[in-house]
Amino acid sequence: MRIDLNCDLGEATGAGATEHDRRMMSYVTSVNVACGAHAGDPDTMRATVRSARDAGVSVGAHPGFADREGFGRRDIELTSDEIENLVLAQIGALAAIARAESMTLSHVKPHGALYNMAGRDRRVADAIAQAVAAFDPALPLVALSGSVLLDAGRDAGLDVVPEVFADRAFDADGALVSRRRPGAVIHEPERMIERAVRMVRDGSVEAIDGTPLELSGETICVHGDTPGAAELAMTLRRGLEAVGVAVEPMRAR
Repeated sequence: MRIDLNCDLGEATGAGATEHDRRMMSYVTSVNVACGAHAGDPDTMRATVRSARDAGVSVGAHPGFADREGFGRRDIELTSDEIENLVLAQIGALAAIARAESMTLSHVKPHGALYNMAGRDRRVADAIAQAVAAFDPALPLVALSGSVLLDAGRDAGLDVVPEVFADRAFDADGALVSRRRPGAVIHEPERMIERAVRMVRDGSVEAIDGTPLELSGETICVHGDTPGAAELAMTLRRGLEAVGVAVEPMRAR
């Protein structure tokens, strides 16, 4: 068994942000770098890519809505062309920075509300998939396991990577529980490990209401903005490896 462990980074600025991201890179195998819309700027993007290169971690683009005030977590209604252009521009920006640091992008993973909307709305999903295919049809697209974004990616001829979450609860329909609801974010290390191992080994997990779900992935996300994120990532990786799961970048799968 093997799994990629990914994290959203490059989303914070100020004192301690760079050191926090570097610590996370000690435990994850892929990072999703904010591309300047919901968070990030050219300086942060380049510093994050450089740190990932030095740590031997794969780099993916993390495009989101241009909504810094809401951190890209509010639904915004855009046309299909607007969504495609929004995503395409962000992928291109990070790809240029990655190239300057002698790296190439390993994947694209939408952020926040854009990710969630694409999971349930085929029009939004198709626009994202078309943006990735227009940039590079060989670039993998990361999407929530069981979501319509996976279908859109496949139909666009992309390599899709199903994703599950170690630190987020699922609704009975397989969607992520809204962060506005109690219990949406999981903080207990033991519970995170148990859920992650079960998803990797058995392809199943319990929804927030106890409903059994068939849910498996090729990459697991642990969020970098969760309190104590580096320690949680370290514990999760050690827990996976302790039961024989190889933690490897998604390009190595």
